[in-house]
Amino acid sequence: MKTKIPAGARQILQTLTASGREAHLVGGCVRDLLRGVPPHDWDICTSALPEETKAYFTGRKVIETGLKHGTVTILTPDGAYEVTTYRADGAYTDGRRPDRVRFVSSLREDLARRDFTMNAIAMSLDGALQDPFGGGADIQAGRIRCVGDPVRRFQEDGLRLMRALRFSAVLGYAIEPQTAKALRRSRAMLDHVAGERIRVELSKLLTAPHAGAVLRQYPDILCQFWPELAPLVELEQHNPWHCWGGWEHTIRALEAAPANEVLRLTMLLHDIGKPACKSTDEAGIDHFYGHPEVSAQLARTMLRRLKCDNATRRQVVTLVERHDIQLSPTDKAIRRWLNRLGPETFYQLLAVKRADGMGQDQEKVRDRLQMLEKIRARTDEIIAQGQCFSLKDLAISGQDVIAAGVTPGPEVGRALKQALEQVLSGQLPNERSALLELIKRKA
Repeated sequence: MKTKIPAGARQILQTLTASGREAHLVGGCVRDLLRGVPPHDWDICTSALPEETKAYFTGRKVIETGLKHGTVTILTPDGAYEVTTYRADGAYTDGRRPDRVRFVSSLREDLARRDFTMNAIAMSLDGALQDPFGGGADIQAGRIRCVGDPVRRFQEDGLRLMRALRFSAVLGYAIEPQTAKALRRSRAMLDHVAGERIRVELSKLLTAPHAGAVLRQYPDILCQFWPELAPLVELEQHNPWHCWGGWEHTIRALEAAPANEVLRLTMLLHDIGKPACKSTDEAGIDHFYGHPEVSAQLARTMLRRLKCDNATRRQVVTLVERHDIQLSPTDKAIRRWLNRLGPETFYQLLAVKRADGMGQDQEKVRDRLQMLEKIRARTDEIIAQGQCFSLKDLAISGQDVIAAGVTPGPEVGRALKQALEQVLSGQLPNERSALLELIKRKA
């Protein structure tokens, strides 16, 4: 174990054990320590009741995070640590959280309620492990396995289905066959999970190193909350540009995109409208006319279902709608797109178009990919040169327009836009004298 236990966590463990109580690190931090990677969170479980834990730390700030569930948060100089009493969960009638919890004195009973074996390992301050369900061996084998009956684990909390997929995508671990079988059998449990909770897990899944492998193996799980994906999974594409079906193309495009939530969501949804737009000509070639617009409409609805924030939703929908446009490497065309989308979104669009191309026949798209690189390089130069592509870049302001004889009000904005149009088209340089001359003529 190369990573040191933080001083705050160490002090909490020492205080609890010195008071005659059991105390262990538990869950994700132990899993990460065994994997040899630095933990992000340090959770502690103890045989002490919540009121006892509070009493042991009277000199520190203690927050009653979830007292009825046995959790208090202790603030230390190096951070906040959750400390939870050993507990056994009652029935999960809503498929999300236990109706009640019962505090217990047995660490094994506490570990038995957890989701996966790799998260059901406890470690004492001296490094001794309590691993009654073989989580350590599963970590060594790269295996995700439920604690106890997998059907029961998934029936207790439907979000565990998405957590299983997310862990597989992040860690590259295979889901053990019985757990995988229960996963599919229990997928309707996702109907009881709030959209925003699914969205958090989906985002982590899509941006993980092994996202493609999980999407290939478990599309049916995603189809439970996004049934719009099902036709795409089955879509065949008899088209010279495509050597894969709709789902495999989508996965390859997603894998080629940077590991960013907006870009990965865009690639997952960019062709979602293709099945509805499919037509086949007399030569047997499939076409998908109008699919970007249909895809954008579906993407908007699907992202709203997961309570996606407005900024992310707008960005994804914009990129989906524009993903199939033809771009030109000329300064005039690039300036216009920078004006229309802004630099950040335009660069994202270039990344989307490149990823889309990487999911197609590489011989066919070689020239397109090379053109995209030229456009990206020229965009870098345009921005570095400070070329004008927005109103804020113009060499004149609203006050200049008024001074040139334009009546204050809406006419000022229109005059500025006319001046910007002349600059974008290359008809006028972005120079104060030339632009003021234009304004005076118009006035």
